[in-house]
Order: sequence, then C-alpha cells, then structure tokens
Amino acid sequence: MAVIATGFFDGVHTGHRLVIDNLLSEARARGEQSVIVSFWPHPRAVLQSGADSLRYLSSRDGRLDMLRSLGVDEVLSLRFTREFAAMDCREYLQMLCRDYQCSALVLGYDTRFGREQAGPDAIAAQARSMGLGAVITPPVLYGGTPVSSSRIRAALSEGDTALADKLLGRPYRLEGVVVSGNRLGRTIGFPTANMKLYEPLMLIPKPGVYSTRVHVLGKEFSGMTNIGTRPTVSNRDTLTIETHILDFDEMIYGLDISIDFQERIREERKFASLEALKVQLQQDVRVLKK
Repeated sequence: MAVIATGFFDGVHTGHRLVIDNLLSEARARGEQSVIVSFWPHPRAVLQSGADSLRYLSSRDGRLDMLRSLGVDEVLSLRFTREFAAMDCREYLQMLCRDYQCSALVLGYDTRFGREQAGPDAIAAQARSMGLGAVITPPVLYGGTPVSSSRIRAALSEGDTALADKLLGRPYRLEGVVVSGNRLGRTIGFPTANMKLYEPLMLIPKPGVYSTRVHVLGKEFSGMTNIGTRPTVSNRDTLTIETHILDFDEMIYGLDISIDFQERIREERKFASLEALKVQLQQDVRVLKK
C-alpha cells in the first residue's frame, strides 16, 4: 500500500516540500510506501489555448531528480493528455487505488484535479467516502502570502531573483551547454560562456545583468550573467544568456554548465562604444566582489 501526493510540483518550491514532508511522515506512521504521482507536460500546455507562452521553473528530469532527492520511495511521471484530463475526481482516485495501491492522499492547500477541478476539501471528502485517508497541507507563507509557482514566475519575470530564491528555498537554476559566440567579450577582457538551454521552455529571468554562481568542470565559480540582446554589439533581437566567470580562463565549449541566480545588478543597456561597455563591466565586477 502507498501514501500518495499528486501534482505537477514545478520548481519543487518550499510549499511543495512541506507537502512532501507530510507525505513522508504519513507514510512512516502507516508503515507504507511514499509515492509521488506527477505528470508531463503541464496541464495548461495541453488544455489552454495560447499556452505557448508557458515557461517552466524546472526541466522534467530536473524536477524528478529534486523530488527523488527528498527521500520519497517512488516518483512517477505520467503523460498528461486530454484523455487523462477527462477523468473526474472519483475516477482519478480510483486510478490511484487500482494502479498504485493508494491508501491515503497528502494534498496541498491549492491542489486541484479531475475535470471538475475539485479543490482539496472536495478531494478529501471524496477520498474518505472511498475509505482512503486524506491530509491537507496548509500553505507556506512568505511575506504573508502563500508560496506558489505562479508567484515565483512573476518574481523572475520582474528580475527579482532574490525573492524567487527565497520562495524556492534554493537558487533558481538554468542548465545548458556552452556554445560558441562572437568572442567580442574576450577582446575587452571579459570572455563569456554562452549558454544554450537543455530545456528550451525554462523561464528565463527578465533581461539584465545578474550576480550568479556558475557550475562547470565540477567546480563552482562566481559569475556575472547577462540576459538580453547585447545591443552594444548586435542589432538582432535574439535573446542570449552569457556569463563572465570570474578568475577563470579555460576553454569550455561543448561542456555542461549551470548558473544559479543571486541578484539582479542592473538592466541591460546600449553603450556608445566597447570601451564604455568595458568600463561598466569593471564597475559591475566591483559590485560583485563587495
């Protein structure tokens, strides 16, 4: 038998972690397995028109890895389809019982599922009518407001990575591979690692310059990451993610890289010359090292 928590868990933020803590506690108390039943892609991507703009806080594999790292016995990822979404609350609970031997559910305060989008109280009532246990987890509050994936997306979209990190309980991370750029940064003493994201639908923070921690070659470094269109050196609107790694001068093209965001230093802007850009970057580094 298994105690189950079900949901998308995008970003595996502090609110999700409280649900999972309760899942582990309930499973231990019952002497049963702890199981997370998640899915991919996000329901909005399947059900809502105009959902092409949906961006994720974690890749599919990254999210599953984070969930597994929390000590859960099993983490499952089901394919979310319109047929999947057509189940009502009772049918979904019956599926959990039939396929995963569910004996009890641990719900978040804002959990919703079934085609009627039943909330936690309705889900718990339905579960108990079927002889299942049900535990509803209260919200985790920050600044008097519940932590949620949508709140984190809003913070990142405004460039407030410091707030996003607090809500997540960890730094917001982008992962990718280092690709070749135009190497202009090297000519002014600021070589950059240009990142191509492994998950192209990851949410990219608001354009600007950020202090970051960079993970490459199995080590961690301080970094300064620019998100934007590089208006000083390019007339194209292509968004790039490029990071100057402090005290680092190795060739890393084609290697894995991840960047953890700390704070936004300033907005991206166009400079009159490369020399003016160099002066600004020198000032930015001084801010980083304070």
